[in-house]
Amino acid sequence: MTISVIIPCRTKKDLCPELLPALKSQSLKPKEILIITNKLCPKSPAEKRDYGAKKAKGNLLAFIDSDAYPTKDWLKNASKHLKSPNVAAVCGPGLTPPNNSPDQQISGLVWSSPISAGPYTYRNLPKPQRFVDDYPSFNLIVKKKAFNAVGGFDTQYWPGEDTKLCLDLTHQLKQKILYHPSIQVFHHRRPIFLPHLAQISRYGFQRGRFVRLFPQTSLRLSYFLFPLWLITLPITWPLYLTIIITAGLYHRSLRLTQAIFLTHFTYALFFIKGLLFSNKK
Repeated sequence: MTISVIIPCRTKKDLCPELLPALKSQSLKPKEILIITNKLCPKSPAEKRDYGAKKAKGNLLAFIDSDAYPTKDWLKNASKHLKSPNVAAVCGPGLTPPNNSPDQQISGLVWSSPISAGPYTYRNLPKPQRFVDDYPSFNLIVKKKAFNAVGGFDTQYWPGEDTKLCLDLTHQLKQKILYHPSIQVFHHRRPIFLPHLAQISRYGFQRGRFVRLFPQTSLRLSYFLFPLWLITLPITWPLYLTIIITAGLYHRSLRLTQAIFLTHFTYALFFIKGLLFSNKK
């Protein structure tokens, strides 16, 4: 198997300093590293990923974000699990780098805590392997043949082009996406509060929108938990406050308590906005 690594970014200066050294020291060397900047494709990250896929010469497409960097055996472990003919793609957790700032570490705790991430903590912590039908493209390795068979990314969606790709792979091609904890990257976090919440707002809005557009993978109770919480907050406030304060005390961080509340509120608000007020397409 030959592997093309595809990284979308505005300029090469946006690449985190650990990324290229980590790729060059992989135990299984990639065939090529494609850095898709605005000079090549001055469009959205989704369109940059699609552009890179079309230029790629490898038969595996390894997508990683510019603010992430892989562990040494990232590509080796990914390729091993892609040998099965019915597995179209593999993925793994994005861990918080140990050198992140305190405000980034708090963001990482929000992403990895079941209080905030619900059943999706495996996206940010190593958890037992499983098959999934929706996974972010910060750590997603896809067989090029399968990628081309579904027409690549639907670039009208960002964020969310990865949700649509995974939907096509699992429902249109009837293939599987395997999550395995050994396929690891470190993913730099957006610091709290504003950068973190801006990211949450985009995800919340698009997920609400996708409930109507792609109910096969988005019409799930787990995505409605925080909107339902927001609606019932006047009743559940004492219990909820106890839970998030306890989480903050456990990690000795009042800012974590604040971050959890604001994350829940922002996601719920924008989810409802996307569900009720976004255009159909």
